[in-house]
Amino acid sequence: MSLESSASPAYRSGVDDGVAAALAASPLARLSGPVLERLLVRARPVRVPAGSVTHWEGDQAEILELVVAGLVRVFVTAPDGRSLTVRYARRGSLLGVVSMYATDFRMPAGTQAVVDAQLLRLAPDVVRRAAAEDVHVADALLHELADRVVSFIHEIPDGAFTSVRQRVARHLLDLAAEESRTTTGPRAHLRVAVSQRDLAEAVGSVREVVVRALRELRASGVITTHPDHIEILDPGRLILEQGGTSVPPGRMR
Repeated sequence: MSLESSASPAYRSGVDDGVAAALAASPLARLSGPVLERLLVRARPVRVPAGSVTHWEGDQAEILELVVAGLVRVFVTAPDGRSLTVRYARRGSLLGVVSMYATDFRMPAGTQAVVDAQLLRLAPDVVRRAAAEDVHVADALLHELADRVVSFIHEIPDGAFTSVRQRVARHLLDLAAEESRTTTGPRAHLRVAVSQRDLAEAVGSVREVVVRALRELRASGVITTHPDHIEILDPGRLILEQGGTSVPPGRMR
């Protein structure tokens, strides 16, 4: 993290453009520069390669992280080893706020970088002290916690009552959205670099079932599949495939 002045309008003192943009997209965006500067005391940047698990379900560590770049998934694991994504965190998302306040906290889910990601690890004790002394910081964290509750409640019907095909469509759209953020130049179609195994893990299914869902989507002309990637030919129809529901506030952050 650069300590030089940044040209970003979000927060000019003490952070680089990437962190400033992430702060501007985060629940902390309305806090003043001096308050943000206080929150970033002892914060450190961390780069996470695609596929790396940063925290495991059951970990007791107190964490507070800001997603600066990339895409991180929050996932739960079944006894048979299958995993299910319950949240996607993009730039501006905060991870771990609940760990600062829950008694005898253990991570209820793991976190993994879907693509190369950059995180900013804040010091939980610094942020907690600031929240105790500044109602504006406390208010920002309360809004974040409220968003998370609403988000995870919406995940219950999504996980329990939607088909594998719908969950595959949703995951492809999330990956495509992140890909579009980092790709420049004209694109005929959206390209998603993901394996069938990774898709199965993300949607809580097995590879054979996901392969059948991809075959159906391919037959309907929505996607084409390749050994190392999937192309989305018709994003509008893929949205309909996942149910076409609107995203609640805070859901995709």
